Amino acid sequence: MAGLSTVAVKAIANAIIVLVIAAFIISAVFVVQGEQELKGYALELFQAKIRALKMRGVHLTQQQIQAINLTIWRDLGLLEPRWVRILRFTVWSLTFNFQMFPAKVHYAGATGNTAKDVILAALPNTIILFTTATIICILIGIFLGLQTARRAGGIADRIISTIAMISASLPMWWVGLLMLLIFSFELGIAPAICINVYSDLAQLSKHVSGILYYIYSIPIWLHYMWLPVLTIVLVSFGGWAYTIRNVVISVMTEDFVHVARAKGLPERSVLYKHVLRSASPPIVTMSALSIVGSLGGAIITETVFSWPGMGRTYWVALQSGDTGVLIAITYVTVFLFVVVIVLLDFIYALLDPRVRTGMTGGAR
Repeated sequence: MAGLSTVAVKAIANAIIVLVIAAFIISAVFVVQGEQELKGYALELFQAKIRALKMRGVHLTQQQIQAINLTIWRDLGLLEPRWVRILRFTVWSLTFNFQMFPAKVHYAGATGNTAKDVILAALPNTIILFTTATIICILIGIFLGLQTARRAGGIADRIISTIAMISASLPMWWVGLLMLLIFSFELGIAPAICINVYSDLAQLSKHVSGILYYIYSIPIWLHYMWLPVLTIVLVSFGGWAYTIRNVVISVMTEDFVHVARAKGLPERSVLYKHVLRSASPPIVTMSALSIVGSLGGAIITETVFSWPGMGRTYWVALQSGDTGVLIAITYVTVFLFVVVIVLLDFIYALLDPRVRTGMTGGAR
């Protein structure tokens, strides 16, 4: 247990260092990049306010005009040194104080105008779409990978490998546009703009509430998400199947597999009880990183389907120069990756004594 404690402390310490560095770099990049955007936004606010005052017949002196301009710059933080703004964004990110990041524009589904409200609206939608599709791809990939590895070089192996290469080489956005053309515009059985899910949910909320609202909202979500999920699975499952096939084939050449077969164990038992158990570490790693990666969404895919998730939100924030939202989404994505990596390190140390002794400076 002492070894596990040391591993956990070191992993957490490394994660904290990484997160501090990442938060500083993210804040520095977006603060510097968004400074000109912020100055332009300040100019727009200044001109709009002066124009409104003149339309009301208010006569302003030069000192009053300068005071209005300075007030706008102070409210936007432009009077502060750049390094002060970078450190402030860094501290806010590390403490998840995203309610201090104002959002410039309105984001679909957000109930407020801060980065916290934006993330709370977009992240569940990305989980509903991309995490669901990723889990489906993993399950299909594991099943097909195991089946093709059992009969490596056979007809099924060649067919699935060919399909895998073709599907993995197709751009997601192109397949998405093709699916929209077929199922939305030609057949008319799928919605072309998925962001309309909010209007349907709003209509539902007028008639039911409580637990019934969540029950009746499931068919609405399924109606809007089935085509994007199908697209993601079609493009991604082949790569998963091919990767797992190669991992399993590599394990099947090990001596313990030959010994298990020599003992007369059924092939199914050899595959699932011996081979799959030994191949599970890389599969678990790929699965965990893919699932956490899915939480960040995909800009192009969500834009093609107008899906109100993290990817589309990130794209809107880029277009509008919304520095606070960009910093918040980027840091949350990095944080989730770091947390998963720490958990994987701890799981490996728990399962494999060699990792504990190696990381704690034990046996050589």
